[in-house]
Amino acid sequence: METPSNHHYRWDGGNDARATDIESSVDGSSVAMSLDRNGSDLSELREPLVRKRTMNTTSQIAIIGANVCPIESLDYEIVENDMFKQDWRSRQKNQIYQYVFLKWFLALLIGLMTGLVGFFNNMAVENIAGFKLLLTSDLMLKHRYILAFFTYAGCNMVLAAAAAAICAYIAPAAAGSGIPEVKAYLNGVDAYSILAPSTLLVKIFGSILGVSAGFVLGKEGPMVHTGACIANLLGQGGSRKYHLTWRGLRYFKNDRDRRDLITCGSAAGVAAAFRAPVGGVLFALEEAASWWRSALLWRTFFTTAVVAVVLRGLIEFCRSGKCGLFGKGGLIMFDVSESVASYSTPDLIAILVLGVIGGVFGSLFNFLVDKVLRTYSIINERGAPFKILLTIIISLLTSCCSFGLPWLAHCTKCPENSVEQCPTVGRSGNYKNFQCPPGYYNGLASLFFNTNDDAIRNLFSAGTQNEFHMSSLFIFFTAIYFLGIITYGIAVPSGLFIPVILAGATYGRIVGTILGSITDLHPGLFALLGAASFLGGTMRMTVSVCVILLELTNDLLMLPLVMLVLLISKTIADSFNKGVYDQIVIMKGLPYMEAHAEPYMRNLVAGDVVSGPLISFSGVERVGNIVHALRLTGHNGFPVVDEPPLSDSPELVGLVLRSHLLVLLNGKKFTKDRVRLPPQKVLAGFSPSDFGKSGLGKGLKLEDLEITDEEMEMYVDMHSIVNTSPYTVVETMSLAKAQVLFRALGLRHLCVVPKTPGRPPIVGILTRHDFMPEHIIGLLPHLKASKKAVSMTM
Repeated sequence: METPSNHHYRWDGGNDARATDIESSVDGSSVAMSLDRNGSDLSELREPLVRKRTMNTTSQIAIIGANVCPIESLDYEIVENDMFKQDWRSRQKNQIYQYVFLKWFLALLIGLMTGLVGFFNNMAVENIAGFKLLLTSDLMLKHRYILAFFTYAGCNMVLAAAAAAICAYIAPAAAGSGIPEVKAYLNGVDAYSILAPSTLLVKIFGSILGVSAGFVLGKEGPMVHTGACIANLLGQGGSRKYHLTWRGLRYFKNDRDRRDLITCGSAAGVAAAFRAPVGGVLFALEEAASWWRSALLWRTFFTTAVVAVVLRGLIEFCRSGKCGLFGKGGLIMFDVSESVASYSTPDLIAILVLGVIGGVFGSLFNFLVDKVLRTYSIINERGAPFKILLTIIISLLTSCCSFGLPWLAHCTKCPENSVEQCPTVGRSGNYKNFQCPPGYYNGLASLFFNTNDDAIRNLFSAGTQNEFHMSSLFIFFTAIYFLGIITYGIAVPSGLFIPVILAGATYGRIVGTILGSITDLHPGLFALLGAASFLGGTMRMTVSVCVILLELTNDLLMLPLVMLVLLISKTIADSFNKGVYDQIVIMKGLPYMEAHAEPYMRNLVAGDVVSGPLISFSGVERVGNIVHALRLTGHNGFPVVDEPPLSDSPELVGLVLRSHLLVLLNGKKFTKDRVRLPPQKVLAGFSPSDFGKSGLGKGLKLEDLEITDEEMEMYVDMHSIVNTSPYTVVETMSLAKAQVLFRALGLRHLCVVPKTPGRPPIVGILTRHDFMPEHIIGLLPHLKASKKAVSMTM
């Protein structure tokens, strides 16, 4: 195998022909070889969909929402060049205070806006779905059953088609929950459409329409994405187009501060969806964020506290009846604190069984979701009309189940000592009349013919031991389980939390009903524990889910049991497959970097995966060479190497970014001779914000430059914009250590330097792509055979 150093060369005019044969890699100047796409990993679950049918030769691509688009890595590293040092020295104390104040002020705005959006979502869903259910119920009371079905199914179909249309045509990235995309972004993966304003709007209105359409999905996952979009919009660092160029906003024109704001936004989304501020912080810490520190913890907690205050105030306002059909809720969504929880040894055995059931059902759920998503991706690739058609089909199937299955249930006589009115008159309640005569109710209709939130509230309710027949619970569980699987993946904003809670609460209540005579816990508490077990089996989150459930139900006495059932279900499910969001991240082709390295990486060194040729510049380079390199490659980082007469011997000056080169070329600080200029002269006319990252892809592009033929023969001094202290590793460093370093520091480029003297000062550049299993196995096919042998012996 040829050593990487043999691929090293400088860019000059004579190498243009050679450069056209290069496969470029978006994230750096290490160039990727052709990969064996069929051998990316051992199991189908690990194989990204986008690489299964798409040969990627120009850039890295992934599925964002329901759309295939190019992706890049984010720059979390501080670029320590002359411009940065000059800006840092010139900052005054009042500017530092201004920067700190702005961070807290933006956190406040994120909390306010996310809280308002969360309240608006809830109010809109309750009113739209409530109107639909009232209209259908009125027709049912008049025994006009066929017209009631067509009214119900027609409303659902119109709402579903509208949600799919705006998603398919305006913002395909808004499809799905958005949590995998936010998780990948906070890990360092960027795509233009992930957090765009159009994605935000479609996420809000698409989620309202989708949930109102009666789909077995929730608005909680989309709220996480919504909060992240709001944070990204506020953290753009100003906009010249809208004259928002306040000097203080320039401090946020970098990926590090935006990452912190988006972390706050994702936590605020959970807080707004579940009205669980502490759970939101823990969700961001446990599931979303890849980097965390104490200062971020305080700001995230402050953001979620603002969300809680906003929701509390608005919900109190709605208690007066000024919000239509929405107004009976509170910060505690499913209050089960009325009953005193006491449990004995038989209860603990039942909880162990619940944990095992949750682990098995959860891993099976993830497996089936993966299969369905792979099937839907083939349909979605055919275009927007097919996405809408698929959504309408699933809507009709859901409507048939919701309206048709309650006919299988027997009518039950209303309990004499019922606290609530029976049968229920109006939109929500425990006792739906459906087709039953006066004085009777349909238990299955009480679950199906409600909003998902009301169905969960009915399952969690206390004092209703005999409300639901076992047959009704079995039918409802089977329907919800499989409807949740086939619904996730259609082109509407959809979350998995609510379907999982519904299914888990149902089988939890089944267990509680069976054990009713030998247990001290009522079926409603078993429903809560069942929901926890299924969440642990699918999401594989423990701490955050535990706190979210306790904040949802206001039942602190159940803490030990919820913790126990979560730990058991997660342990069981982990032995079968990954968590649902981790699985979707892999399937979408997002190059997510785990906190730990793969075991086989310990047998490799950094030099093994660095592929060439490597393009480097001199500290004072010909303008034409830079333009040709930028035009013919997609690299975002180039090593700068000085050679005599600029230095006594070849030495690595540092790393220069593509965006900084474009700004420098646009400033036209050119010279006719190849001479090094003082930094003050090169940087004259530039401000630090010129080199900051523009938001939403509005930065300077190569096509925007106007360089004449005469200027192409001139020279430009790059020393002032070169990051003179890039992170470097020696070529013999273990690839596992390099991967841990790369992720822990949030890098985009990691320079690999030679171990022995007398060679070029840089061997290559490691990027995120170079650590991906499919890339490594493509370079070293023998690893696939060795991994198979290891898996067969385990």
